[in-house]
Amino acid sequence: FLFSSFVGNFQGFGVVAVTFIAMMGAGVAEASGLMSALIRMLVQVAPRRLIAFIIIFVGVLSSVASDAGYLILIPLGAAAFVSLKRHPLAGMAAAFAGVSAIFGVNALITPIDSMLTEITNEAIALAGGEPITIVANYFFSVGASLAMAIVATVVTERVVEPRLGEYRADDAAVAPLDAIEDDDDGLSDAERRGLRFTTYASIAFLVFISLLTFLPNAPLRHPETGSIVGNTPFMDSLLFIITLYFLIAGIAFGRGAGTITSSDEVIAAVTKTFSGLAGLVFMLLMISQFIAYFNYTNMPTVAAVSMADLLERSNVGALPLLVGMIVVIMLLNIIIPGVVPKWAIFAPVFIPIFMRLGVAPQTVLAAYRVGDSPLNVMTPLMVYLPFVVTVAQRYQKDAGLGTVVALMLPYSVAIALAWILFFIVWFLLGIPLGPGYPVGA
Repeated sequence: FLFSSFVGNFQGFGVVAVTFIAMMGAGVAEASGLMSALIRMLVQVAPRRLIAFIIIFVGVLSSVASDAGYLILIPLGAAAFVSLKRHPLAGMAAAFAGVSAIFGVNALITPIDSMLTEITNEAIALAGGEPITIVANYFFSVGASLAMAIVATVVTERVVEPRLGEYRADDAAVAPLDAIEDDDDGLSDAERRGLRFTTYASIAFLVFISLLTFLPNAPLRHPETGSIVGNTPFMDSLLFIITLYFLIAGIAFGRGAGTITSSDEVIAAVTKTFSGLAGLVFMLLMISQFIAYFNYTNMPTVAAVSMADLLERSNVGALPLLVGMIVVIMLLNIIIPGVVPKWAIFAPVFIPIFMRLGVAPQTVLAAYRVGDSPLNVMTPLMVYLPFVVTVAQRYQKDAGLGTVVALMLPYSVAIALAWILFFIVWFLLGIPLGPGYPVGA
């Protein structure tokens, strides 16, 4: 089995195809400059009194793209605070918290959602359950995005800024030339034209999808019941619809801004995106073998039954066990910071066990999202941490790794505690996690 199934194991691992499809549209949108322009526009037109919240929330939204939040929003957050005579390190920290510490959720459906969902379904198959869809955690993600952005805003304005004190420009390693002027929206004429093209394309795309969805007997409705949500063509097509939208929006922006002038450049953007996934694909190859061998030994069933029986006899209850899982994931995140690799490793263990206890898989996935992100800003294995240190040194010559970690500690603690409490309240109130997906245990 070890030798004869190697290729088949990888071929049957649905996460790989989902990863490529999900990242294709986002990659074109990012390569065209659309993500960069949107982030700068949203931050720089924000009301001054809401700037911290806007920076953090845009950081949460930026997980739609791979690198844009880190490479654009973190320096932009510092520059925005400087322009408002506030401490730039507070703006930098706020952006970093939004991009990284609240990474597991989003008000939009993102490529990460599709990857986590597919991994969850692979684990559900081990326990013989029904697969979930990409929107299984959508309500929870939207609520958590807003709630944690508010928590991070309070930390920025009540804890971090008072600790930093008044900013003195003579502490900077370089002159803050990137400060944002009040009359400057930070966009070139070409980028404004690109955004207009994107708006037109978005309206046309929305009308097109609406015609396919909302008209009587529309092809994306259920052929018998006429439903849109549930086991319907619309829900099955959601990942492709989102990918197609980002692809069209990115091309429209590129044509308007002049960053994409031919089909060759679109292909080059997709190729660059796929080449950046090489490390992830290799890791998924290894994980696909692990899951296949794990399933072949029948260990998931044995482990799930024995662990579930043990936990049932302990009479602890589903909610304390879920909170315990959240804490375990938080601690493991220090050494395994990737959201997809970590879930690929632990979903085959946690999903069958909790399903044996009567906990719905979408609830386990929601708990995983809570545990995954808060300590991202603290782990030395965070690949963008050196970049954040570099941004800090532009405004404070003696800033180092310790400076950034100390700055981000209040965010990690506050977001971790608030998010666990948020999950507990959501669970106890029995609010659905997504359309058609109850929280129930």
